[in-house]
Amino acid sequence: MSYLLWLLLPIAAASGWLVAQKRNEPRYPHLSPDYFKGLNYLLNEEQDKAIDVFIKLIDVDSDTVETHLALGLLFRRRGEVNRAIRIHQNLIARTTLNPQQRSQALFELAQDYQSAGLLDRAEDLFQELVVSKTYQVLALRKLLEIYQQEQDWEKAIEIAQQLVVVADKPMLMIIAQYYCEQAENYQRQGQYDAACQAVENALKVDTNCVRASLIEGELALLRHHHQQAILSFQRVEKQDPDYLTEVIVPLLSCYQSIGHPNEFVRYLRLILKRYGGITPVLMLAKIIKQQDGSQKAADFMVKHLHLHPSVRGIDYLLDLICTKGAHISRDHLLLLKDIIIPLLKNNPAYKCHHCGFTARKLHWLCPSCQQWNTLKPRQGIDGE
Repeated sequence: MSYLLWLLLPIAAASGWLVAQKRNEPRYPHLSPDYFKGLNYLLNEEQDKAIDVFIKLIDVDSDTVETHLALGLLFRRRGEVNRAIRIHQNLIARTTLNPQQRSQALFELAQDYQSAGLLDRAEDLFQELVVSKTYQVLALRKLLEIYQQEQDWEKAIEIAQQLVVVADKPMLMIIAQYYCEQAENYQRQGQYDAACQAVENALKVDTNCVRASLIEGELALLRHHHQQAILSFQRVEKQDPDYLTEVIVPLLSCYQSIGHPNEFVRYLRLILKRYGGITPVLMLAKIIKQQDGSQKAADFMVKHLHLHPSVRGIDYLLDLICTKGAHISRDHLLLLKDIIIPLLKNNPAYKCHHCGFTARKLHWLCPSCQQWNTLKPRQGIDGE
């Protein structure tokens, strides 16, 4: 509690000084004895009594509003949301508040409700602030947080579009992600036409939305439109080649279905030449093994690994050697493979370029920093 007291003292002093400046009064204004009585309650950890005193002070002097707002903020940050709500509710009930003070108190109360998980109440207050155009941008951002948390993507899109207008904020990439969330929901429900429309909307607002292309390709595959799926998956190369690893397996399925596996091999060699990466190498090695045998595949892997070492590449090479039945250093190779397998299992495949968060599966929304489209396949000896 002493922590809260020491935070309140400078706030009280600053509040008094500001009031004095506005009134052209002496620099050290008179404070009610009840104010110090309230601080004494805080010192003795009698928080409820302290709150009662501070609330009553509002009736006496509305100039203490800023101090009460600060007190409510402190309670919310300390996790004592119910106390923050009580303070802000009583502030709003005062008829002496000017419009700016009332809007500020409403905004603080809405944040209290949001912190307490009372999202419907928070939403109503934020909407009121948006309509009144006070705290409009801040309220819109808070609404966006709520709708994203509730996964209400239609409302999230609407709010994000408003932010583009009133705040001139670049939101197109995020709006595209919201449309993709819609598309995946429709896809799970078997509403493929609605899913396709959501994907189309995503690509309209962000032509470089990799996720939209991946979903579009998946929807085309579900409908056995393999040529359309190929176009969608290959679009990823122009949007962001770092995500090419996500299209290699579905492209293989597409080319096999239309009976043109050699075209897939040519495409693999093309992207390998342009961008590198171990995933296309492994896919090529598997195809070479099927067509020409393990020795040719091993020779191909050795040649590549000599130039670009990779843990995943070594693991596959060991598979080839062990199944081939090589006699030299077989025990050592098996031991090395036993070491590599747990490393691969525990090795995160993706990394956020914004905060550094790592994950074993692809997240379009980073669980750590809440940024969209920042997780990509890891690069280097233990990645791509």
